[in-house]
Amino acid sequence: MTKIITQAFATEITIDGTKIGPAHRPYVIAELSANHNGSLERALVTIEMAKAMGADAIKLQTYSADTMTIDCDNEHFQIQGGLWDGYNLYKLYQWAQTPFEWHKAMFDHARKIGITVFSTPFDETAVDLLESLDCPAYKIASFEATDLPLIEKVAKTGKPLIISTGMADEDEINDLVNTAKNAGCTDLVLLHCISSYPAPVEQSNLHTIDHIAKRWQVIPGLSDHTLGTSVAITAVALGACVIEKHVTLSREDKGPDSEFSLEPDELKQLVEQSKLAWQSLGTASFERKPAEIANLKFRRSLFFVKDIAQGTVITDDHVRRIRPGSGLAPKFFNDVIGTTAACDISRGTPVSWELLDEFKGE
Repeated sequence: MTKIITQAFATEITIDGTKIGPAHRPYVIAELSANHNGSLERALVTIEMAKAMGADAIKLQTYSADTMTIDCDNEHFQIQGGLWDGYNLYKLYQWAQTPFEWHKAMFDHARKIGITVFSTPFDETAVDLLESLDCPAYKIASFEATDLPLIEKVAKTGKPLIISTGMADEDEINDLVNTAKNAGCTDLVLLHCISSYPAPVEQSNLHTIDHIAKRWQVIPGLSDHTLGTSVAITAVALGACVIEKHVTLSREDKGPDSEFSLEPDELKQLVEQSKLAWQSLGTASFERKPAEIANLKFRRSLFFVKDIAQGTVITDDHVRRIRPGSGLAPKFFNDVIGTTAACDISRGTPVSWELLDEFKGE
């Protein structure tokens, strides 16, 4: 097994002015991927949608069919089963690619409307293009998590690096972490990921998120390919600081990734509910919370439920444990029984020691 570097990465990073880490609300990345459906105009509108729905960033994918694979029809390059059944890899990437020449317009538009934009490069030429656009951060996809030369090149930019760990075992994650660290990366996020499209909810294994954080001393997150938002929001409760989800203007328009992508209202729901999930975590504490103070008076306590003459021995017919909370705590019920009334007591009076003599009857 490759020895992992034990020195921890940063526990808080900043991308384009936004702080990311356990002390901050979840950072939501809207993944455009191939959902532009071959239209630059649709890509620009999707960027606007992500901004309007509250996402922190829009993420692109930077590749061409030729930088991803070769045009070959033998069995090694054929896709069998799943969403892309029947495609060879080259034709799939031709359909899904975001042309290099679109990137400047997309970066410019995102910056103009005030949403962070960065990308996943799939080879060195993509890194060079993105560096020319002053890309503020980089993402490495799960399928490239074992491409250590690519990780090394990206890490050498000195920018924050986000890597999906789908399909990677612990040795492979050790390798990518070591490679990033040795190349100068100090700001690393590892995203738990199930590389299936869509991913089965029952295979999500979200407890891995906390293991990732502790095992590799990084900021953890989730790249989520399940349908809907439930898994992503649950991940926040388990420590995910970054959530990445594919987005589309409409699944009805179809596209390479549309089946497992969020529509605008769902993205808005993810942003809002993931923030609420994070806010709900707080800290481990048994101190009474400020919101509870006003309701203390409605807890149960001991009340006299009959008119009682001075000197009467108190029995369980005279006292009940009821709301509100003005009297002695219910734990004193047995201590009160057998004492005597120190004065006349009216029904509905809260029990207090001042109203009782300590003498108990036999």
